[in-house]
Amino acid sequence: MRVLALLPGGISDQILFFPTLDDIQAQYPNGEIDVIVEPRAKGAYRVCQSVNEVLTFDYKDRNGLADFGNLLGILRDREYDAAVALGGSSSIGFLLWMSGIPLRVGYASGLGQLFLSNPVPLKAEQYTAQMYHDLLQGFGISSPCPNLSIRIPQSDIDWAHTQRQQLGATDGSYILIHGGSSPRSQAKGIDKIYPAQKWQKIVENITQKQPNISIVAIQGPDDAEIVAAMKEACPDIKVILPPDLGKLAAIIASANLILCVDSAPLQLAVAVGTYTVGLFGPTNPAKCLPQNDRCIGIQSPTSRVSDISPDEVLKQVWTIDN
Repeated sequence: MRVLALLPGGISDQILFFPTLDDIQAQYPNGEIDVIVEPRAKGAYRVCQSVNEVLTFDYKDRNGLADFGNLLGILRDREYDAAVALGGSSSIGFLLWMSGIPLRVGYASGLGQLFLSNPVPLKAEQYTAQMYHDLLQGFGISSPCPNLSIRIPQSDIDWAHTQRQQLGATDGSYILIHGGSSPRSQAKGIDKIYPAQKWQKIVENITQKQPNISIVAIQGPDDAEIVAAMKEACPDIKVILPPDLGKLAAIIASANLILCVDSAPLQLAVAVGTYTVGLFGPTNPAKCLPQNDRCIGIQSPTSRVSDISPDEVLKQVWTIDN
């Protein structure tokens, strides 16, 4: 059984789709699963345990006939038995139909459903991982959605151990902060940055109550500006720059708490079981977080994440601590 998953979206979307991929692999233990993702999301599969090969296609680009023709050639050459697609794009649906893949699964929404063999009802107002997992109904799979799960390479675990020693932050003695930055979100006018001045109040309160704990800011490729502002406001915080998603996951896994905006680090924290306080703007936290006592979502009263009160964040921090 050769299965193809077409998955537009960023790293968070991929991680939330991992339970679906895991259950497909469990259903077809001798099969192979390939995915086609946007270039920006390819790094997520460093920590995925169920995928054979990762191909890239920029779904959001202005793709011409030649681009779709090249993709169609790849699909035909590989002779997939089944395909599952996120979204309701008519162009992707038509592409799958033209490919000759016999089992074509996707949501019963948008024009793309006209080209599917097994459309599945879209129930958008639920936890996103569960919404994605509903697609397995098209495969005749009715198992409950498993928890998010990732596999961290041993080399990344070793890297994180070395970094903790250099930071002076041993296991269970540091809190991670991800201040948030996403050029794509900013371009769309979506607020995903929590101001440095508000982080300052949070950091000072935690340090006052827990002077032996280290506060470590995560800096990713697009986070330099907010991390610099946080460092200026809180000179004692430490900064870590994980070079890939596996190392980021490893450093999150050994923290005793992460405070972050709606982002890839939040989904990694859920997957490794680290206590998480997530800060959300317009997005309903119930869409992004499972219902368990290790995850707390705080939604802004104004839909702007910057309007969340530091006191509300601290209230949740000390709720977890107790």
